[in-house]
Amino acid sequence: MDNLVLKQALLDKCKELQLKVIDNLKAEMADAQKSANEYGPPRDRYDAFRMQMLRKKDMFAQMMVKAVTEYKALEQIKTKKCSVKAEFGSAVITEDQMIFISTSLGKVEHDGQTWFAVSLMVPLAQALLGKKKDEEFTFRGKTSRVIDVF
Repeated sequence: MDNLVLKQALLDKCKELQLKVIDNLKAEMADAQKSANEYGPPRDRYDAFRMQMLRKKDMFAQMMVKAVTEYKALEQIKTKKCSVKAEFGSAVITEDQMIFISTSLGKVEHDGQTWFAVSLMVPLAQALLGKKKDEEFTFRGKTSRVIDVF
């Protein structure tokens, strides 16, 4: 498979997964708001249930802001050209695993292969940053080699 086609497919899969995260968070926010509304007004100033539901909604709202920001980051990835070195938006194949440096989505299955979508902030991505094809890197005391970057 052409590397650019593969990179676009990985990006599309990551966007799809991130949209599912956003949709789940919207549903959780709506559910918490509904529970608070159904409970009615606070019984007294120490009424904890309604406040707990509203705090839960706020927590999901904060998570959603982060998820939307990550989706916008995915939209910034260029798939029209291959990367020469490992950077944001690169697909990196090492001796041990296949990594897509994008956002922290974890395991991404594509075409029978397992890729790992990782953020630039994770230690593995930091170890790979700037590495080119056939260069070695050390992660957690183990030295490995970059087989391909695109």
